[in-house]
Amino acid sequence: MTLASLLEQHAKRTPDSTALQCGDRALTFRDLHATSDALAGWFLAEGLKPGDRIAIQWPNAIEVVQLFFAAFKAGIIAVPINLRLKPSEIAYVMQDAGAAICFAHPKLAEGVRASGIRTLSELPSLQAAPSASPLPPVSEDAPALILYTSGSTGRPKGAVLSQRALVATGEVCASIVENFEPGLKTRGLLMTPLMHSSGLFVLLSSFHRGEPCVLLPMFDAAAVLDAVERFRCTTTLSLPAMMQFVLQEQARQPRDVSSLRVIFAGGDSVPVPLQERTRELLGCLMVEGLAQTETGPTIGNPPVNPKLGSLGMNHPSIDVRLVDFVTRQPVGVDEPGELLVRSPALCSGYWQNPAATAEAFEDGWFRTGDLVSRDADGYYWFRGRLKEIIIRGGSNISPQEVEEALYSHPDVLEVAVVGLPHEVWGEVVIAAVARREGRTVSEADLREHARQTLADYKVPERIYFMPELPKGPTGKVLRRSIREGLPALQ
Repeated sequence: MTLASLLEQHAKRTPDSTALQCGDRALTFRDLHATSDALAGWFLAEGLKPGDRIAIQWPNAIEVVQLFFAAFKAGIIAVPINLRLKPSEIAYVMQDAGAAICFAHPKLAEGVRASGIRTLSELPSLQAAPSASPLPPVSEDAPALILYTSGSTGRPKGAVLSQRALVATGEVCASIVENFEPGLKTRGLLMTPLMHSSGLFVLLSSFHRGEPCVLLPMFDAAAVLDAVERFRCTTTLSLPAMMQFVLQEQARQPRDVSSLRVIFAGGDSVPVPLQERTRELLGCLMVEGLAQTETGPTIGNPPVNPKLGSLGMNHPSIDVRLVDFVTRQPVGVDEPGELLVRSPALCSGYWQNPAATAEAFEDGWFRTGDLVSRDADGYYWFRGRLKEIIIRGGSNISPQEVEEALYSHPDVLEVAVVGLPHEVWGEVVIAAVARREGRTVSEADLREHARQTLADYKVPERIYFMPELPKGPTGKVLRRSIREGLPALQ
């Protein structure tokens, strides 16, 4: 099955059902099928060929989904562009992907045009589109998307996702939702960018089930709650930083969010107090899981007997294993190891980067770079990133463990732990903390609080207070920026 055939199925079975809702605008499956057909024909009439790339830089909107499916139908590869990239960064992605054309929102088009790529700031008139020849057949293994990673350790790499991988991603996401309440008619809320894999997870889940997806153009805590109340949304996917703002807004001005059944969260540490506060203020579960652009969702907490603080269990269709990051041998119970993933949703590799592809794959398994342990009950626990592990005097320290200790203090809103160079210990533990509004907890108080649950060598050497932690476009805390902005300790 391809994404085009999936859409065609829904257009035939439930043509008048809402596929997309964005504010007051709605589009049925029939209309999405027809408009994406017309757009696909326009691409081919413009001289684009299967395998060519089109870039898209647009806030969440019905137009984005139309462009995606038009590209999928024509065998053209869509290249979503992060909304916050600067012109030089956009130019790099455009050049690396070899994009022939870019569709950019009018407010973003100037930055794209600086790259020299042909840029359109509106969709062509579909009524005026030339009648197209029959669309070419598209293989399940044909590349469909190139998603550029954040580039936290250098230039971003383009993860290539095939039609087959995207269909599998939708199937996995939909089955996860189904497990929580079998038979539930869902209405997914998309609050993260469609230019990022997290937004695609929500969209593909809805499309696999043939159910509506509500799009928020940009994240705004009040808009999230208003959309849940207005459209009776049942599920969503969020990043922890986003949920902090949503909960603050709900505490300030409660909305009727009784339709919500579950909020999936990941992309960064999901503190247990945040999950508990979500249940208190929104009346629904927050479920932590693990996913990457290259793998899709892999691990998540089950609806029955979830373990707060854990990542949960791997999805039945996805194979995972943990290996020692030096010897590459399997690790024992409760021992941290690098998570390897084998999945039908796996990326094909990195665009025009065979060296990075070879480094990322190990005998058919994808090396995630995540340090994870597995307990005796089969639940997985996130222990940090391989490149983020702090080695103090020869002892490995997981930033995640220290963050959880600090998050348990009621005055702490956000925290990120990093290692800084030290001439004696090699590295020492440093924490950046944002306090809750009106709270005044001191550095000494927090260090003493951490000492109650952590060995002395894991307690932060220093704690720096910030109004808000720096974040990337999806709300993920930028530990690298924090590390570079703090003074080295000697």
